[in-house]
Amino acid sequence: MNTPRTSRRSFVLASLGASALAAAGPLRAQNWPERPITFICPWPAGGTADQSMRALCAVAAKVLGQAIAVENRAGASGMIGAKALAAAKADGYTIGQIPISVTRFSQLGSLQADPRKDFTYIARTSGQTFGIAVPANSPFKTLKDFVAAAKARPGQVTYAHAGVGGATHVGMEEFAGVAGIRLNHVPYKGGAEALQGVLGGHVDALADSSSWAPHVEAGKLRLLATWGEQRTLRFKDVPTLRESGYDVVVDAPNGIGAPRGIDPAIATRLREAFRTAVASPEFKAVADKLDAPLLYLDGPDYEKYVNAVYQKETVLIDKLKLRELMKG
Repeated sequence: MNTPRTSRRSFVLASLGASALAAAGPLRAQNWPERPITFICPWPAGGTADQSMRALCAVAAKVLGQAIAVENRAGASGMIGAKALAAAKADGYTIGQIPISVTRFSQLGSLQADPRKDFTYIARTSGQTFGIAVPANSPFKTLKDFVAAAKARPGQVTYAHAGVGGATHVGMEEFAGVAGIRLNHVPYKGGAEALQGVLGGHVDALADSSSWAPHVEAGKLRLLATWGEQRTLRFKDVPTLRESGYDVVVDAPNGIGAPRGIDPAIATRLREAFRTAVASPEFKAVADKLDAPLLYLDGPDYEKYVNAVYQKETVLIDKLKLRELMKG
């Protein structure tokens, strides 16, 4: 049976405990990081996204004074890694890349997380260079030739891509809609397999990020158009889709985040570290090598961008009937 004295003592102890916890929060943030940080990369080691993330982490680690260990958790178009990041402990010791396709796959059911609620956004970093490439012996010398053939033979001109619902598939279908053509998409398990499908002559064209670049330089493939805001430095003679008369821009920016709920002071330090990393000459050298345009946004602006893309994807999913395609 509780007496007034024991009740008062319990209240005092509870108050002291709450005060200690409140004081511990700022102390943890002040001392962070006290051990290495894990960075989840949702793509295979050695790919373009992996290379750019490792370059960023190397610089950010110097700023923070702790190592950042990159852990590759590839699969499901980047969603395995994204899910692991969303589910990680919100203590600042697990961060990772957030593919912008989380805005699409969360609505399609491939990601059991809500990008509007389940992440803390640190920085948008750089984009990717996507393009349409054809074999060197293809009758399509220009994008105009490609479109003309697709109009003459609706649904018969084929293109390879890295998977239904991914950036290359959705971007190509968006272009086809603007161009008024109907193409036959051929999904592969990844960009590397899609590339081999085109090099082997099984598919008419390739829609992918810059996996085609060395083959274009070697004369095995012909690049018809790129999908960014600006022409790429390495292929400055190749027009963008927009320059070709099709108002489509696809750059699928890479971004960095953490689980929702990390201490705001820790989030601020991460934002400062990756702001420095994106602006570093070390990262610029890697980005230029990968034809990756710098598209930096600070965390709060990056979060607004993600929310805007989520709304756009809602419309695009219905327009392209992606739910039906995913089931098929």
